[in-house]
Amino acid sequence: MEPNSSSNDNNKMQLQHHSSCLEIATMEVHRVVPPRHKSTIEKLKTRLKETFFPDDPLRQFKGQPLGKKWILAAQYIFPILEWGPNYSFKLFKSDIISGLTIASLAIPQDSSFVPPLVYTVLGSSRDLAVGPVSIASLIMGSMLRQEVSPTQNPVLFLQLAFTATFFGGLVQASLGLLRLGFIIDFLSKATLIGFMAGAAIIVSLQQLKSLLGITHFTNQMGLIPVMSSVFHNTKEWSWQTILMGFCFLVFLLLTRHVGTKRPKLFWVSAGAPLVSVILSTLLVFAFKAQHHGISVIGKLQEGLNPPSWNMLKFHGSHLGLVMKTGLITGIISLTEGIAVGRTFAALKNYQVDGNKEMIAIGVMNIVGSSTSCYITTGAFSRSAVNHNAGAKTAVSNVVMSVTVMVTLLFLMPLFQYTPNVVLGAIIVTAVVGLIDVPAAHQIWKIDKFDFLVMLCAFLGVIFISVQEGLAIAVGISIFKILLQITRPKTVMLGNMPGSDIYRDLHHYNEAMRIPGFLILSIEAPINFANTTYLNERILRWIEEYEAEENLNKQSSLRFVILEMSAVSAIDTSGTSFFKDLRKAMEKKGVELVLVNPLAEVLEKLQRSDDSGDFKRPDSLYLTVGEAVASLSSTIKAPSANYV
Repeated sequence: MEPNSSSNDNNKMQLQHHSSCLEIATMEVHRVVPPRHKSTIEKLKTRLKETFFPDDPLRQFKGQPLGKKWILAAQYIFPILEWGPNYSFKLFKSDIISGLTIASLAIPQDSSFVPPLVYTVLGSSRDLAVGPVSIASLIMGSMLRQEVSPTQNPVLFLQLAFTATFFGGLVQASLGLLRLGFIIDFLSKATLIGFMAGAAIIVSLQQLKSLLGITHFTNQMGLIPVMSSVFHNTKEWSWQTILMGFCFLVFLLLTRHVGTKRPKLFWVSAGAPLVSVILSTLLVFAFKAQHHGISVIGKLQEGLNPPSWNMLKFHGSHLGLVMKTGLITGIISLTEGIAVGRTFAALKNYQVDGNKEMIAIGVMNIVGSSTSCYITTGAFSRSAVNHNAGAKTAVSNVVMSVTVMVTLLFLMPLFQYTPNVVLGAIIVTAVVGLIDVPAAHQIWKIDKFDFLVMLCAFLGVIFISVQEGLAIAVGISIFKILLQITRPKTVMLGNMPGSDIYRDLHHYNEAMRIPGFLILSIEAPINFANTTYLNERILRWIEEYEAEENLNKQSSLRFVILEMSAVSAIDTSGTSFFKDLRKAMEKKGVELVLVNPLAEVLEKLQRSDDSGDFKRPDSLYLTVGEAVASLSSTIKAPSANYV
């Protein structure tokens, strides 16, 4: 066989294919019409609506009588009115168990029972258990200590803490009212899986203080300081505490396993934490274990917290400090709370409304600042216990609040014998199930970049802190988005034999090039960030095509067709790019043809086109097939050098 026989066969195929294109040249060509004229006000209105009201909350009011509109409005503002009427005793059985369980954690940690009630009315998460979190507490304390000592001036310190909480809540609620909930969309699924696993490990390691009986323990959240604190205080380890912790940990893990394997026995795992609290308290009381190395909660202050609205200070030399503290702690606690809420929502396959969450957490803190509570949000460990105990709705927060309130009034002496080690075991059991290894493996198989994002969130949370870990993961995700914007994908299209369908040549082996045509698809908006790249990439496509033409002695390039169905937007830099590209091609004797530009893109191109090139019928087509069919008639059929 002659060396060039395969090349000749290929040329014959291309000739036949070119002939088939000429045969469909008589197909009807649809005219590209300019979009309907819209005023600037109309465009701005549409853009603002899609940015801030993508859910179109007002559509449910259309065609409804006035009374129904008031009901729908109340349900939108207060989500409890939407799901409350359908609440059943079956749901309450699950919520009361989870509420009592998280109350057993809340009582020794804080005495805030008002914020959970506010969240229940306004929040959209079914699993979020609210309360103070360590990172926001540490930041608020450290920032306020810069100017006021809590030991030398405790009253002023409390005033500043409550005022900072008020400003933090104001910031949070304002973000929700301004409809900026889309900000949380930067918390991708990969970020949440990494955050969840990292937070689970850190929270578990934090419980080593209780499980080992250590008295002096670090307040930091990183892996290294936690483990350093564990091994630098080995003399404080208590074998009695370790034995009790091991026994209850095994009991809780076994009941959790039973509940997982046999769903009908869910009550076994749901009730196990509460049973553990009661049983361990009775054991400590009966054997006086607090005198034998078992650390207990101890005596707690009885009575409800007094109102604190008279302690809010909106004047004086410390106003700047409390505003700055409120801003920082408000944003940090809001980020953590929404991340936790979305994490558990993903596990149960429901949606959390970012705007409602911002408003709920913000109002919760504004009210809390007037009831002797400092900055509050969705706590990861507490929410994990709530989720693990089988919570179905936010009523578990109500149960927790009522339990805390009743305990503060009447039952505080009973909790002084509750061992800290059991609370630690409950938290560990709840959070270890949140490490989702199969999901991480699935991400690795699907998208390596997403796996990197997940890994950064995981390692950042473990080695630095929750906020820094989330920030790093979000930063890498934004970098990925910027790469997609600045380096948009462009592919070369070929014709599927026997049809007028055009697909990626590298994806479909049967797709064939059309002699004289370079058909490219741009798959991203065109703006100032990517016009330079697109210009260089398209010119390189042309150079590569011409080099291949010279090698195969094919017909010269006549048309460059840009398929623009995926170009959703364009700016002034983009319109200049097309004008410059057209001029560069004219010097090469090549015509630029656009296919299916969207309304906004077409309107801007035609407005910027003084020469009228983008208004000519032969430069705009609805489909690639119509463009090739129409333009092929202007190309002289290939000569015998194809044979």
